[in-house]
Amino acid sequence: MARRVRLMLCRHHAWLGVGLLLVVPSLLIALRPGLARMALAWVPALVWSEPWRWWSAAWVHLSTRHLLANLAGAALLLLLGWVARLPREAAWAWALAWPLTHLGLLLAPDLLRYGGLSGVLHAGVAVAAVALVRDAALRRDRVLGALLLAGLCAKVLGERAWAHTLVTPPGWDIAVAPLAHASGTVCGALAALLLVRSRPWSPAPPPGSSAG
Repeated sequence: MARRVRLMLCRHHAWLGVGLLLVVPSLLIALRPGLARMALAWVPALVWSEPWRWWSAAWVHLSTRHLLANLAGAALLLLLGWVARLPREAAWAWALAWPLTHLGLLLAPDLLRYGGLSGVLHAGVAVAAVALVRDAALRRDRVLGALLLAGLCAKVLGERAWAHTLVTPPGWDIAVAPLAHASGTVCGALAALLLVRSRPWSPAPPPGSSAG
């Protein structure tokens, strides 16, 4: 049993690590939101002179509801990575897509400030979906990946990022930037195609296959 646990942790630590790098600073920064919004949020006029914003923008949330919704999405994505046994390369793809997601925001020069995990979470879903479609050993996992990718694309197209810089969905207390979701989806898919190995990864050992 102990050996199986060690194998599972080794298999998934990279994906979980990227997730924790997104979640933990978001929680810590929420304790001092005024300072964070000023120093860490995405501000197009400052991103070249203050390059940390390419990463730190994901940690800044504009309301408690915004933070809680993104934390719930992050938890589901981390669970997906664990259950689907995503390989280490998928975590590297997600990490690469993190700053590239914010690069796409430059396509909307009237977006003067942005913060939140949602764009990078869309990138993570795209990475997971493409990795499963391309390389999962089991047919059911490839089908899951295809469904995830189709649902993600339908969501992004339905948001019509080309038509609206900001929208306020019903029940939300902040405006949302659909372009961040579209950029994350594209960057995540491309990063997965670039970095995830084009061969099935080994599934986790079944229960009872090794000594405890």
